Amino acid sequence: MFAINAVLHALQLSLFMLLEVFWPLALGFLLSAVVQTVVSTRAVAGALGRPDLKGFVLSLGLGAASSSCSYAAVAVARALFRRGAHFVNAIVFEFASTNLVFELGLVLLILLGWQFVAAEFAGGLLMAVVLWIIFKLTLRQRMIDQAKHQAELGIVGSNMEGHGDMDMSITEGPFFARLFSPRAFTAIAHYFYMDVYSLYRDIGLGFLIAGAIAAWVPNSWWQAFFLTNNPTLNEFWGPLVGPIISMLSFVCSVGNVPLAVVLWNGGISFGGVISFIFADLIILPILNIYRKYYGGRMSLYLLGISYLAMALAGFLIGGLFQLLGLVPTNHHVTVFETQPTWNYTTFLDIAFLVLMALLAWRFFTTGGVEMLRMMAHPHESHTVAAEHSQHEHHHH
Repeated sequence: MFAINAVLHALQLSLFMLLEVFWPLALGFLLSAVVQTVVSTRAVAGALGRPDLKGFVLSLGLGAASSSCSYAAVAVARALFRRGAHFVNAIVFEFASTNLVFELGLVLLILLGWQFVAAEFAGGLLMAVVLWIIFKLTLRQRMIDQAKHQAELGIVGSNMEGHGDMDMSITEGPFFARLFSPRAFTAIAHYFYMDVYSLYRDIGLGFLIAGAIAAWVPNSWWQAFFLTNNPTLNEFWGPLVGPIISMLSFVCSVGNVPLAVVLWNGGISFGGVISFIFADLIILPILNIYRKYYGGRMSLYLLGISYLAMALAGFLIGGLFQLLGLVPTNHHVTVFETQPTWNYTTFLDIAFLVLMALLAWRFFTTGGVEMLRMMAHPHESHTVAAEHSQHEHHHH
């Protein structure tokens, strides 16, 4: 009986947290789908061909615009690399498309507060700059050539493989005419559910793990682990251990925010939360995909420099926010105890459920399911594009 109660308590905490962030998640996916509909990533591969400042800024901007889960992000990055983007720009693009995105910021805002959103984006930019500098100093052309050779083999890394070849963006005509056209409605519905499909496992797993840890691991254990009795050591230890916890949690992208809430509740430093969130691109399954995409040596290199950049960015942003007096002093997070009530959150959740139902209708009636099936088979994605354009013409 005790075991059943413990499981039910963990599930209850997971559900409370999910209900709190359901509408921000849906809004994030919607904004991301709209941006992907009007910005073509395929057209930019050529513009990312040089590892200069312009290429870096473009990679960051386009990455942030094409939000995706970590598995889809690494697939898109390889697709860009194979189409002519420079390796450095492809990796910066990949990082931005999981860490500088709408849904992550909105969920952080609801669960942890604006300070974490500000730190996530400031830290994200700082980490991208650190990564770029480390690439400039340490990455040899020989390693890029070896990675290119491996990438050209086209080895399948995950069921998000086709994400790299999907481009349903609408680029002809005035902006608003494009945005409110029937084709755009179809593309937004497809991108929305493509993102939901690629992230639902991670988000679900993230909430379940967070609920279980919140219910079963006492805060005193976390406080001892994060050295909360020694604030100075805690500031250094958090950014160093945050990415390692993330690596072992197997959860990526928005899915690791609920776990970040649990760690903050347990006493990890502010910078530790930030470095933990950044580490979704070095979780063990992603490292294995790097090995398939770019070879063993490059995957270890990416692990080493990513860890260094994450820990450094987390530590520096934590220190800066501390100096500016922006770090929240209260580690206690009430989201675990918030019982669902008839408030603005509930109404927004219902409104977004209705909107999702409308998008689902459009998705199912315009060949969306076939597109998802094809996503795991990139070589057939040209067929998808052809079918997709036929559907669009039917719905003009």
